[in-house]
Amino acid sequence: MRRLLLLAILLLGSATTGAESLLITDARLLERGVSSGTTYDILIANGVIERVAQDLKDASADAVIDAAGRPVTGAFFAGVTALGLNEIGMVYDSVDSRLQDLYTGLVHPEFDVRDAFNPYSSAIPVTRIEGFGYTLLAASPGDRPLSGHGSLVRLDGGFDSFEGKPVMFVDVDGASGNKLGGSRAASWMLLTAIFDELMLPNKDLKLMTPQGKAALSDTKKRGIFVFRAHRASDITRALAFAAEHDLQAVIAGGQEAWIVRQALATAGVPVIINALDNLPESFDALGARLDNAALLHEAGVTVLFTSGETHNARKVRQVAGNSVAYGLPYDTAIAAMTTLPARLFGGDDRTLESGSRADLVIWSGDPLDVSSAADAVIIGGQIDNMQSRQTYLMQRYLPEAPDKARAYITPK
Repeated sequence: MRRLLLLAILLLGSATTGAESLLITDARLLERGVSSGTTYDILIANGVIERVAQDLKDASADAVIDAAGRPVTGAFFAGVTALGLNEIGMVYDSVDSRLQDLYTGLVHPEFDVRDAFNPYSSAIPVTRIEGFGYTLLAASPGDRPLSGHGSLVRLDGGFDSFEGKPVMFVDVDGASGNKLGGSRAASWMLLTAIFDELMLPNKDLKLMTPQGKAALSDTKKRGIFVFRAHRASDITRALAFAAEHDLQAVIAGGQEAWIVRQALATAGVPVIINALDNLPESFDALGARLDNAALLHEAGVTVLFTSGETHNARKVRQVAGNSVAYGLPYDTAIAAMTTLPARLFGGDDRTLESGSRADLVIWSGDPLDVSSAADAVIIGGQIDNMQSRQTYLMQRYLPEAPDKARAYITPK
């Protein structure tokens, strides 16, 4: 069935890619309840969901896709990544996500990774055809406690696909402290001094430029601060710092977040975790456990997911599925993969309702089951061609006669 659907999409070709309207029929919307057997039709026009109803088969549309009762969700959130910033980790001129060894010696909150974003990075279509439509573009940890800022970005191949609030990334874990004088206490010492400088006139700045002060002030006023921390004590310190400076905070990492879940719930601070973390990969994560997401959710903490990998961002489906296996409600996991990240970071509405952005995925089966796959991906109302560097390589090297040994196959 998946091959038939893909064939239909490819046969539609450029006419579908440029279609102004699209009708998806017989879709089982997971957002409306996983156990519901009711199917819906979705009419999309000009990149926006125009109508959702049980019978729109008579509606006029430039292209039609029959979902045949398969699950449909909003396009998934790929977590915190450097997609479009990091092509090959060991090729330095292809990595633009990190600020380090800068000659000024200052902290630069104005460092904005969006200025280096490459929508033609090969990793983006690899991620998109697996059912992912947007990510939180992050400044990677460098040698400053403020590593820089980014925002949500759509994986639609556009040069100006950014949306939502400005997001500043703050590194307060042990690895970051090791770069700042050998102690995580140095991170807090410098952060306190940096925020104190917000009250000074520009001529008296010592740690940052006037542009950095303006960027930090703007993020403090209308943006979000993502604190990278795993250890319970670091998370507690981040909560106190955020409260002291009136910051909208999010914890990223949080392998020991379950230990301080009541404090997180009281502060209303969400946590972005990799629910596959269950072993102490460092002394910051001695308390890592597989039911972290479930425990946080039970306490009233908003949970989002990330894989911790840019080139394997698509693993987030497995991360979310694993959290469900260890107690997180299924509907909560689906929301964490679709609507919640956009809502939290100020992005476009991604509910499967009229007026929402038309980013959708038709799945072969349960999207949180690794044996399922994305049959069709629609981004901004346009059907993706489901091609990436990996699919081209597969087409190039996959044997046409699989019953014979590799030596007998001559690639075309």
